[in-house]
Amino acid sequence: MQGDELLRLVDAIHRDRNVDKEVLFGALEHALLTAVRKKLGETARASVTINRETGEQRIVGPTGEIEMADLGRIAAQNAKQVLGQIIREAEREVIFSEYDRFQRALVTGTVYRLDGTAVVVNLGKTEGYLPKHEQVRGESYRVGDRILCYVVEVKKIGNRVKIILSRSHPDMIRRLFEREIPEIADGVVDIVQLVREAGYKTKVACTSLDAKVDPIGACVGVRGTRIRNIIDELSGEKIDIIRHSDSPEVLIVNALKPAQINSITLYEDMRKALVVVDEDQLSLAIGKKGANVRLASKLSGWDIDILSEAEARDRGLFDTDAPTDQAAAGSDGAVVPSEAPAEAAPAVAAVAETPAVEETPAVDEAPVEAADAAGTGDTSEIPPEAPTIEEMAVVDDGEADDSEADDRPTELETTEITVDPADLVPDSEKETVEQRLPDQADLEAATAANAADDETDGSATADDDGEEPTLPKEGGAAS
Repeated sequence: MQGDELLRLVDAIHRDRNVDKEVLFGALEHALLTAVRKKLGETARASVTINRETGEQRIVGPTGEIEMADLGRIAAQNAKQVLGQIIREAEREVIFSEYDRFQRALVTGTVYRLDGTAVVVNLGKTEGYLPKHEQVRGESYRVGDRILCYVVEVKKIGNRVKIILSRSHPDMIRRLFEREIPEIADGVVDIVQLVREAGYKTKVACTSLDAKVDPIGACVGVRGTRIRNIIDELSGEKIDIIRHSDSPEVLIVNALKPAQINSITLYEDMRKALVVVDEDQLSLAIGKKGANVRLASKLSGWDIDILSEAEARDRGLFDTDAPTDQAAAGSDGAVVPSEAPAEAAPAVAAVAETPAVEETPAVDEAPVEAADAAGTGDTSEIPPEAPTIEEMAVVDDGEADDSEADDRPTELETTEITVDPADLVPDSEKETVEQRLPDQADLEAATAANAADDETDGSATADDDGEEPTLPKEGGAAS
């Protein structure tokens, strides 16, 4: 072989297979030396050198220099086989060193073929292997489809390199976030914890090292453009981004989102959290086949037990009438103590409805002398409209001050008050009532006076009109 042809061959292999030229020259020298010893014997002393600049070969045997044509066809075939083997080994080392750098990274390839349940992916210079347990449930792959995978492991098996790929590894989400979100790639936003159930949901707890940068807003992007690219790459898998907190109560409440939490109780010794939610939030908190609560438990590191309000009361674990060592989640996601004091019980458990006091008509305060003013001079009749003492037991004090009415208590009290009906009559009316209602002594005096008059006149009968004897005025006898 001419020197220039040998140089062109070495340069082509170097470009195509990325094998170093010095390795190729060394492989050629070793192949030619094997051919010489095949021709002259294994114990023959010989040497082979190739000029790196001109490509000329020089073979020196026990008797001197040997030409390439003198080696024969069999020696040439042996040299070809040895050269091919050395080149394959060198290529394997190159592939291993190249993809070993991409270990725990993302690679893009094309589905080459389906090997049973596994998928063989063409990565360019080599092939990747996507086993069944590393695939996402529900995804289907067809030959020719482009696919993004996560490199789990690169290892040597015999004369080749085997690259294990994954689509369900949690770190695939982390690499996608680093690729799509510059704040995470720069270290401003840090992903503290990440848990995933491939094909259903991923929960990411992140925090910001810069107080001016919102970690959730940075991950979502303007109108959700950043997170939408990640979701599209994962075939629509849901992603929950929450803010990390050192407080276990806040972290658990955030991890269970989008469900709304009423209260949470922590048992430090058992690393268990008891969460109470409304009945309509129970299925949302548990998630599809319990996936949401499982992810929240992995993310927070606590064993989470979710109950509804009715279940908590039935088990006696939650009492709404007494303060407990619980915390309730506010609308903004923060945790506030739920042990608010019970509402103050009313002073009286039940108060009978008291009927309103009816207003009685005003007592006629006209004096008895009104009859005299009319010119009759007859005061023997008692006005029929005069109220009795029992009817005057309840009166309305119309002269009460408005300021006193404002000071009256607004709530009914059950204090029992004994009221003397005589105390309810105003002083101004007592004199009039006394004037209208004579006592028993006056009645007896009037009766005796009438009897004396009857005897004087010689008549013991009553008047024809049936009128009763008139009463005398106060301090005087009947007329």
